Amino acid sequence: MVYPEIAIELIKLAENDLAVREQLLNQGKLSEGYNPQMREVHQKNSLILRDIIKQIGYPTISKVGEKASGAAWLIIQHAISEPDFMINSYNLMLEHQQDISPENIAYLYDRIQVYQSKPQKYGTQMISSDTLYPVENSTHLNKYRNEVGLPLLTDLQLQNIPSSDQIKEIDNQDPAYNQWRKEIGWIK
Repeated sequence: MVYPEIAIELIKLAENDLAVREQLLNQGKLSEGYNPQMREVHQKNSLILRDIIKQIGYPTISKVGEKASGAAWLIIQHAISEPDFMINSYNLMLEHQQDISPENIAYLYDRIQVYQSKPQKYGTQMISSDTLYPVENSTHLNKYRNEVGLPLLTDLQLQNIPSSDQIKEIDNQDPAYNQWRKEIGWIK
């Protein structure tokens, strides 16, 4: 590990994110849109991560260790009000994919796709507790998941995945969500 101080900072930021999330979840404050307190934590964390990236480049495993590199991913994964940051970070992760958890790259790719109303590749994003958001190719989904170290899905789970042509219908079930995505810049 080349940057132990940065590693500690990244881990603390991610731990705080999860602690605030847990607190708000326990208070029932995460079910109605993007909670302002959570958004503030995410934006603060992404600003700090931007500075870290300017200093050392993307915080890869060899630079900050596996836990801190994972913390950097969590910060990016939660920066949902910043599409450009998430997309740029994903591209940085691809440039360093040999030194980053492939599972984290998969989760970020899928999240970006879902926010853009596009099918996901790895099946990491859910519509509900037992239904995945549509995928690019359900026939090869378990192959893609296996390649990045994600657990395989059962035949029943695969059969329950809605088709890509249902994305508009799925997304239109929550007009407030669509309005938020338009305001943020995920969709037009």
